Amino acid sequence: MTKSQKITLSASRDIPFNKLLLSQSNVRQIKAGVSIEELAEDIARRTLLASLTVRPVLDDDGAETGMFEIPAGGRRYRALELLVKQRRLNKTAPVPCIVRTDGLAEEDSLAENIQRAPLHPLDQFRAFQAMREKGKSEEEIAAAFFVSVGVVKQRLKLAAVSATLLDAYAEEEMTLDQLMAFTVNPDHERQQQVWEALKQHYSKQPYEIRRMLTEGAVRASDRRAQFVGLDNYVEAGGEVLRDLFQTDDGGWLQDAALLETMVTEKLNEEAEAIRAEGWHWIEVGTDFPYGHTYDLRRIRGEAEPMSEEEGKTYEALKAEYDKLEDDYAEADELPEEIDARLGEIETAMEALQNRPVRFAAEDYAIAGAFVSIDSSGGLRVERGYVRPEDEPPVEAEDDPDSHEVDPDADDAVADASDPVTDQDEEDDDDGTKPLSDRLVCELTVHRTMALRDALANDPQLAMLACLHAMVLQLFYHYGQDSCVEITPRSTQFGSQAPNLGEAAYVQSIDLGIETWAGNLPKQPEDLWGALTEWDSDSRDALFAHCVAMTVNAVQEPHHRKPRQIAHADVLASTLGLDMVKAGWTPTAESYLGRVTKAQILAAVREAKGDKDADRIAGFKKSHMVEAAEELLAGTGWLPQPLRTAALAEDPDELEFEIVDDGDVTPDELVVEDDEEAVALQAAE
Repeated sequence: MTKSQKITLSASRDIPFNKLLLSQSNVRQIKAGVSIEELAEDIARRTLLASLTVRPVLDDDGAETGMFEIPAGGRRYRALELLVKQRRLNKTAPVPCIVRTDGLAEEDSLAENIQRAPLHPLDQFRAFQAMREKGKSEEEIAAAFFVSVGVVKQRLKLAAVSATLLDAYAEEEMTLDQLMAFTVNPDHERQQQVWEALKQHYSKQPYEIRRMLTEGAVRASDRRAQFVGLDNYVEAGGEVLRDLFQTDDGGWLQDAALLETMVTEKLNEEAEAIRAEGWHWIEVGTDFPYGHTYDLRRIRGEAEPMSEEEGKTYEALKAEYDKLEDDYAEADELPEEIDARLGEIETAMEALQNRPVRFAAEDYAIAGAFVSIDSSGGLRVERGYVRPEDEPPVEAEDDPDSHEVDPDADDAVADASDPVTDQDEEDDDDGTKPLSDRLVCELTVHRTMALRDALANDPQLAMLACLHAMVLQLFYHYGQDSCVEITPRSTQFGSQAPNLGEAAYVQSIDLGIETWAGNLPKQPEDLWGALTEWDSDSRDALFAHCVAMTVNAVQEPHHRKPRQIAHADVLASTLGLDMVKAGWTPTAESYLGRVTKAQILAAVREAKGDKDADRIAGFKKSHMVEAAEELLAGTGWLPQPLRTAALAEDPDELEFEIVDDGDVTPDELVVEDDEEAVALQAAE
């Protein structure tokens, strides 16, 4: 065809549906895209938006038979066929068709599918936005295009991003993942600032975009946000940033100042209620450092017993619970309503079992309480702690023979009062004269040595005596009711690690302390009798817990103790201590944000290899920390002080070669980190 020759388009005409049939020349063999059912519903709503391409069916002589086959438009035909079967479309209904006679049928089918340009995602976002602006609800848009309401919300959120960023996406300067990250913060000005800043960065990862856009905001999963409540925060005028494209744990609270004000007000309100109980003092704080009660004596109140009515309610609930368990003991799966009822019964029984604790009037007069927020965002009240200055004076035991005597003076008095007397003087004595201090001392030395010998030959009782002495010191603070001079110490660490109290192993040892303290008698003089009645397994468990409370393997710069630390290493190896399994991970707070860039790179290089380390080597410190945290997650990497050597001391058995990451010399540091290294060393 020459350029001057005009193009003649294929004829179009309406053909009754029952005169159409599918062609074997259709190249689309694999089902993909919108289902036939959805397409049928769309045609029913909007009618047919594109004509079918057909060719006349010829007989053996080349004459038209009146039937037409469809090489292009097979899915539309099947959708129309479904509507006919459902009697929603007449089988003789006219169907718009383009009638082709030239070329090959396969060429028609292939050309229609290949030359169809897919819609750019941005066009879809903007189309949804235009429909929303014209009054269509999100539910209506979702129904019209057979997608979920969540998908519509996501598309509308993407369309609401700054026009500058949308243009960059249209020009392929940014990826869809990056665009999705920008939806976290609706502030267009802030979005553009972050985009401009990212242009100077080597890496433009979505997580960096989200971090920069939520900088200064507070996670909704933060204990303070949970304590106040998101609904209350929003009602007070606070804004919550949400990420519709990935899990965000409830989003980010943008107004940190408002949150702090609400936390302070609510904590003070709760503290007033606690203060009304009559405590000598109240301390209020969002959080207290781990070990803040170490030097304080704990008074434990008595749980208020159940009333007769509460007791009957508890027994009835327990009977119902036991009956339901018996009835469904052999069931593979509990019916939903039975499972729900069991949960309700458990909750009701726990509420009855958690009895209010009552203290004596004299306890309120000397003790106080700490009011704070626990790790899950609930109110935490620690009652009954006595400060040393509030302790009542310890009265001397009422013993007429007990008095302070200078040893030398005692010897002199003893010598003077123990002369060899004759028989007449002894006969004149009425027998009421007390024994001299010197004689009592000598006699009890003999008794003490005999007691030692007897105890040395009774390991079971020796362990009980040791346990008794340890419990007195560790749980009663001022217990002086043991002749066994063993003095365990549970040291309060001078260096307070961030979020120490939230670690699983710390919560486990604290739970043990609380449990044992609740099972021990209130008065130290009753302890021996209680321990003798316990079974050996209980005593062994308490003994292990007491010994554990005395362990101190903290390396402090002002107190070098190499032999003690060496034993801690042996103990850890013997126990098979694994800090990864225990739950420690390298985060910005726990490690990465507190070392130099060179040490961060050394950690990544050791755990992930040179490629990943080199990739983040040019990052600024804050970005390097975040990238390293993500790279090290799940690798099992540990800094040197947390590693446990195998007992075999075979380096090949260790997951990582042990290196001293504290031995990085100034020459090895990046030039821009010199000030950082100096600051870190000063802080240490």
